[in-house]
Amino acid sequence: MRYVSPGREYTRDSRYLTTRITADGREGFPVEAGRYRLVVSRACPWASRAVIVRRLLGLEEALPMAVAGPTHDDRSWTFDLDPGGRDPVLGIERLQEAYLARDPGYDRGVTVPAIVDVPTGRVVTNDFARITLDMSTEWRAYHRAGAPDLYPRALRPEIDAVNEVVYEEVNNGVYRAGFAGSQEAYASAYERLFARLDLLGERLAGSRYLVGDTITEADVRLFTTLVRFDAVYHGHFKCNRRKLSESPVLWAYARDLFQTPGFGDTVDFDHIKRHYFLVHDDINPTGIVPAGPDLSGWLEPHRRQTLGGRPFGDGTPPAPVRPEEAVPPEHTPLPSRPHTLC
Repeated sequence: MRYVSPGREYTRDSRYLTTRITADGREGFPVEAGRYRLVVSRACPWASRAVIVRRLLGLEEALPMAVAGPTHDDRSWTFDLDPGGRDPVLGIERLQEAYLARDPGYDRGVTVPAIVDVPTGRVVTNDFARITLDMSTEWRAYHRAGAPDLYPRALRPEIDAVNEVVYEEVNNGVYRAGFAGSQEAYASAYERLFARLDLLGERLAGSRYLVGDTITEADVRLFTTLVRFDAVYHGHFKCNRRKLSESPVLWAYARDLFQTPGFGDTVDFDHIKRHYFLVHDDINPTGIVPAGPDLSGWLEPHRRQTLGGRPFGDGTPPAPVRPEEAVPPEHTPLPSRPHTLC
């Protein structure tokens, strides 16, 4: 499977299934506890957004989650982590089956995150940008007590503006560099990426979070790229002007979020590395997965609390991760913690 088109810049296929699951069911899919299944891979930054937001809001009961393995072929993500290689609820081996159940002629990307309607086995949406916003706004009836407001109405214009530039120049910017098909395309992507990271560092030098004084959707979206930066993007995608760990402000900001319940406890560094270094075989034909980097730095003190801010606003942290959703201890620097009820 080829990700690089020689002589061309990388352009993401953004043709998503945009059907929404809403509180009033206006598009035929009402919010309903237990009806849908969120399919993710912990390797994927877009899916990781949904994993984090689901956990912060306490939607584990209302929106059960299926975790696909970290690698895939040109057909689909697979459920190779489950017994027998089959999702126990959907009964399928490949996510592609749920896409084809919706549209037998489906010819677009079989991507995660995807939300599947369990009764029909059909994908409802894979619109990753909308999925997390709807978790915040349409799924409110099922938020846990003390859930933070990740998309406060008064701050939405600013959050949307920040999200747009972060997506174009950072989230997708690392891919434009990594999948560039010419030196010129790579140079352009590289310059745009680091110019934006410099600006974000300046913004965060005096503010604990990107927008306002609490964690918002904007922080979730930036975090999923930053947490992969040194492990993958610095070397594999040639985003190597400097490591995240060599950027004092962004490194402290990322550690602050990583150490916040709901962020680092969803991150599986083993899955992340295996996905990028094994799946992108036109970039890494040897299939060798790096042993590093050392993850212990993620637990170093960040001292960002001196900037003020309240991570969860008037809310509270989520309960510890449920055992069945915990990242294997060898895949994370975080110490194991027993699960307790809210």
